[in-house]
Order: sequence, then C-alpha cells, then structure tokens
Amino acid sequence: MLQIRCKNNNVTKSFPEGTSLLDIYQEFQEEIALPYPVVSAKVNNVSQGLKFRVYQNRDVEFLDAREGSGHRVYVRSLSFLLYKATQDVFPGSKLFIEHSLCRGYYCNFKPAPTTAKTAAAAKGKGTGGISDAYVQAIKQRMQEIVDLDMPFRRTEATTEEAIRVFQERGFQDKVKLLETSGQAYSDYYTLGDTVDYYYGPLVPSAGYLKVWDLEAYADGLLLRVPDWNNPTQVAEKASQPKTFGMFAEKTRWDIIMRLSNAGDVNKAVMRGHASELIQVSEALQEKKIVKIAEDIDQRFHDAENPVRLILITGPSSSGKTTFCKRLSVQLLACGLRPVSFSTDDYFVNRTDTPKLPNGDYDFDNIETVEYKLLEEHLLKLMAGERVEIPEYNFVTGMREWNGKRLKLSGDTVLIIEGIHALNPLLTQKIKDSLKYKIYISALTSISLDDHNWIPTRDNRLLRRIIRDYNKGAFTARQTISQWKNVCMAEDKWIFPHQESADVMFNSALNIEFAVLRTHAELILSQVPKNCPEYAEAHRLLKFIHYFLPVSDKEIPPTSIMREFVGGSSFKY
Repeated sequence: MLQIRCKNNNVTKSFPEGTSLLDIYQEFQEEIALPYPVVSAKVNNVSQGLKFRVYQNRDVEFLDAREGSGHRVYVRSLSFLLYKATQDVFPGSKLFIEHSLCRGYYCNFKPAPTTAKTAAAAKGKGTGGISDAYVQAIKQRMQEIVDLDMPFRRTEATTEEAIRVFQERGFQDKVKLLETSGQAYSDYYTLGDTVDYYYGPLVPSAGYLKVWDLEAYADGLLLRVPDWNNPTQVAEKASQPKTFGMFAEKTRWDIIMRLSNAGDVNKAVMRGHASELIQVSEALQEKKIVKIAEDIDQRFHDAENPVRLILITGPSSSGKTTFCKRLSVQLLACGLRPVSFSTDDYFVNRTDTPKLPNGDYDFDNIETVEYKLLEEHLLKLMAGERVEIPEYNFVTGMREWNGKRLKLSGDTVLIIEGIHALNPLLTQKIKDSLKYKIYISALTSISLDDHNWIPTRDNRLLRRIIRDYNKGAFTARQTISQWKNVCMAEDKWIFPHQESADVMFNSALNIEFAVLRTHAELILSQVPKNCPEYAEAHRLLKFIHYFLPVSDKEIPPTSIMREFVGGSSFKY
C-alpha cells in the first residue's frame, strides 16, 4: 500500500500500487471540493495527466483549469480535439496552431485542394479562407467527439518507433522534432484513429472539454478557450488586429529564413548555419528599428502636428531598455536629439504606494506614479519651458528635489519607457498627434511542431530568469514565484493598451531558445524538487531541451538578447 498525501487538504490516505490519479481523486473529491472540474494534477511538483499511475509514496495536488498547468492541459487537449475534427471533416487538410490571440489561439487552416475549391465556391471568393458553413461542420464534429467522451490514449515508445509512426503519416514537423530531440523514448497520443504528438499531458477523455468555441478569423480559425479566472465560461474575446499583424510579419520573416518549427532550427544548427540565422535575425530587427526612426523623423517635421513625445511600453523582459537605446542611436542618425525621461522619478513616496490584498506593495499600479505631475512637466517641456525634475531615492522611498533642471532644444524628442507609457492617464492632456506610441514584446512564431506552439510568456520568463540570476538579484526559484503577479499586472496595466500603439516591434529571435538553453539549464536545475516552483522549472527544462544548444558568442553586443545573457555594449 502507498501513502498519498493530497496537498489540497494536507490529508494522507493509503492506496494500492498502480492506482491512477483519477481513482485517487475520487477518494479525496468530497473533502477538497474544488470549485471547478479537476483536469490534471502535480505529482511531487511535476505535472501529470489523471491517467498517470502511482507506484511510490507521493505528494499529489489536483488542479482545475484556472491554474497554469491545468489550463495548459485543457488547451492542449482542445487542440487535439480540433485537429481530430478537421481530419474527420476535411481528410488531408492541414492545421497549424500558431499562437495566442484575442484570448484564444489562432490556427492557420489549409483544406486539401479539392476541399479548398468547394469551400471557395461556398464562400464566393478565393481559397484563402473557410466559410462559416465549414466552421460549423468542424464545430459539430468536435461536439460529437465530446458527447462520445472519446478517450485520449497515451503510448510510450522508443523515439525510433515514434518517428516511424509519424513518418508513415507524413508528419515531417514531428519527425524533425523527434529526430533532433536526443530522447530515447517519446510519448504520442491517439484520439480515435487520429495520432498526434504533445509535449505535455492531456485530459483523460474528450468529455472533459465542455467549454470552448470556434470561429473564422482572418484567413484561418480562432479556437476560443476557457477564461483563466472562471473556466466554466469562454474567455471574453479581445480585438487584436495589430497584434495579429505583428505575428504575421514575424511569420513572413521565418518564411524568408525557411524556419517554422524547432526541427527546422535544429536542422539548420546541425548544418552549421547558426551564425547566419543570428546575423539575419539581427539585421531584420535593425531594419525595423531604422524604419521606425525614419517614421518618427518624418512626423517630427510635420509642420501642423510635429511628434515630440515617444512612448514605449511592453511586458516584462521584452527588451524595452535595449530597444530604447538602439532607437535613440537611429534617431541621432536622423538628426534628432532623443532625451529619455524616467517615470521612476515620479513614484509616489513609499508610504503612499498602493498595496495588494496580501499587504505587499503594488509597484505595478498606475497610482504608484504621480502621473498628473509628470504630465504637467511634459507639457511645460514641450512648450519650451525649463522644468525642475525630481529624483526618486529608492533607499529612503522618497521623492527628492535636488535642483535637476531640464529644457529641450528645437531638435529634441522626449522618450518615455515604462509599463504605463501607453496608459491614457499618463498623457491625457497631450494631443495624440504629438505622441508616437510603440509596443514591444517577444512574440514567438517558431513552434515545436504544427500543433505545439510556444507561449510568448515562456520566452520572456526564460529571459527574466537568466537576467535576474546573472545580476545576482534573484534565484530562478524566486523569479518563478513572482511570475504570477507579474503576469496579473501585465493583464491589468499593459495589454489593454497595446492596440493603441502606432507601431509594434517583435524582439524575439528565431534561434533564441537555442541560445537561452545554454544559460538556463544550469540555473533551472538549481530549483529544489521539494518546492512548488520546481513544477515550472521542470516544464521549462523539458521544453528547452527540444532545441539544440547554441553559444551566444555570435550575438552582437548591441543585440536585445544581450540585455538578458550579458555582454551588452550599452550601459543600463
């Protein structure tokens, strides 16, 4: 008999060896009374599916679709459900689940040639999209599979056998991924007669997938998923046309470089093309920065509404600081004189800082900044007046006036970089025509394979873990423990304003994960197995091992990557 401690209520019970998590949950269900259906569990802080069988004493924590691991299990299972339905309704079609969008997931859907012609005729235009009738057909099949409660079955096989299975079906994306993974054994899943690969567990059966929706979007599909806070309802759709455009632009860059997934990156590295990939990626980013600088220069010289204020924002670890410095260099090359303006100096005194429900200071709250005073100073500066600028003392937690004065010349543009830069409260009295708004993020377009996308937050979290560790600020465990609050602040203070940007900049490199792996492995391996943060460390380690490691020696000193891995020629 095994001793299983349920971390949801800290009660231990005995079970026979080989008992499944699903059966264990049945014994604890009434006592822990989670508000939403359980979809997965953590066993000794490692995410597992409910069909996982236990053969040793273990700690088990059951999860619903609100928690990060549980939400990923649910969405991953939905992805397989969607793929299965497209294959049943449109045999021979292709589905690419590309990235998060509008609080759902954008999917590039390519019907087989004969189906595409039929769909085009039904729609009355070209073959670039799919009609509502065909979307409804896919939805109907998805619902049928859910009603049948069709089981997801996991098969563990040698990697050679898994490669053979996918090779026979023409899944070259999965073949390339597994061929370069270095794993001795690999899991694959079946749903009915459909086979697929997923790098994490799924729910036991399709009957668990009660909450979802599907609709046409652009030239593809939008898979709607449960709300993080209330998984009994579909997340409210957000309008993100500019974000979609930024992803589309990055995808075009990947096509230029003949990359779409981890297997492509690994094959290129094995052929000795890592240096070339880095050089082209950096060149494409610099080209974009030059274009932004030239656009600002043109609008600066608009006689009627000259741009005087550049606002730059983005979520944590997007590379805002290095982007700001590189943009400043290009603005100087255009004949402008950029002056950076720190919102940090306008922090309210520490005693006036808002607090979170747990009593900690809420440093991400807009009320942390005395934005009315900041706006007053911006208006005076743009009117040609001399202004005394405060300086914030982070040791005492007080704003100080030390006689620092600033006056702008005729060729000067102000740059404000920070999480609240696009918040209308910060500059509501300044005409929009005088502002140039930039949103920056690391939007990963490289996928593991056609159905396993890489969350953009994983990219930024790895960056932050490495930077915090290199600076001696936080261990990986500490950074991971803070990440949930960071994401909540982004959802509240940054993402609602991103679509107001004049331009969006993607700071992700398509070979980035191969470089990050060389730094992150040792750091993540130091997270103790007996702490809650180990679950995320284990997941990230498993994920980055899909990429062959690449040294950062070819990364230029002015690269945005240098902000995180070190070696930048910029001073921070």
